[in-house]
Amino acid sequence: MYFCNTRKSAAALFLGCTLVTFCSTAAAADVPWPQQPVTMVVPFPPGGPTDIVARHLAKQLAQRLGQPFVVENRGGANATIGMQHVSTAKPDGYTILYNTSSIALSPALYPNLSYDPTTAFDPVSTTANVPMVVLVNPKMPVDNLEQLKAHVIANKTSYASSGMGNITHLGGFLLNKGLDIKALHVPYKGSAPAMVDLMGGQVDYMVNTLNDSLSAIRGKKVKILALASLQRNEQVLPGVPTVDEAGVKGFEIGAWQGVVVPRGTPQSIIDKLNKTIRDTLDSPDFKATLQKQGTDTLGSTPQAYRQFILQETKRWKQVVQQAGVQSN
Repeated sequence: MYFCNTRKSAAALFLGCTLVTFCSTAAAADVPWPQQPVTMVVPFPPGGPTDIVARHLAKQLAQRLGQPFVVENRGGANATIGMQHVSTAKPDGYTILYNTSSIALSPALYPNLSYDPTTAFDPVSTTANVPMVVLVNPKMPVDNLEQLKAHVIANKTSYASSGMGNITHLGGFLLNKGLDIKALHVPYKGSAPAMVDLMGGQVDYMVNTLNDSLSAIRGKKVKILALASLQRNEQVLPGVPTVDEAGVKGFEIGAWQGVVVPRGTPQSIIDKLNKTIRDTLDSPDFKATLQKQGTDTLGSTPQAYRQFILQETKRWKQVVQQAGVQSN
């Protein structure tokens, strides 16, 4: 059975961080960049969980590098609109992409893209990993995954996602596969309408990102059954078990984030941006800000991030095929 083991991947990225730190720091020392505002493209609408993290990072980069980092939202088509825009931008360090795991999903979902996400960009660094959570309507008579399985088997049920083929859809597919259950998939145009219908009982359950779900969880507008990680998060979700504990061994899915630039961007700029991002991620205040939102900071070298993207692209291609998602 396939599971996205982000913890092992994160460990590999951490090891990769130590390999070129000295060289990267030395190379970045005399880079005359940035000398003007930098546009950070976020391929999602404003106000969403990815946008919020990106804006936190942009603010810190501006303070550390002395130039504004202006967030520009270009959402749509599972992030491919924003990615396409950056893929054709001048590779001078003044247009960067705050990407998510969509960069690894899009080759399988959209084989006819005008660009290849695995070659159109130069990776800079990972930035964050957001675990997924299993949520149900608060009136649903289940309190754990075993009861959810029994309920789905005995009743006609549906699960929501924030869009066909994205990580919430595939996360739900993998959960169903792990529990050996079948339910109707209801894709929405974004997580907000999906969560509204989950809270209202129009759909029964959903696998969503933790940072996008915290407000509803704390307000008891949804019921959380499990965390899709190999370890509990007692600081943010006290007493909430993992899917692994509930019997779906090895189940771990996270929505990772990072920064890439157009292919051909000077290495000296990549190295300087990488160092600044990783310095920001190491800041206790920045870590604490993201952790309160259910997001873990995760930095890497450019080389490690490139390998990670290629690895994730291969993995998610298999899941997309298993899920039978129709590509365009």
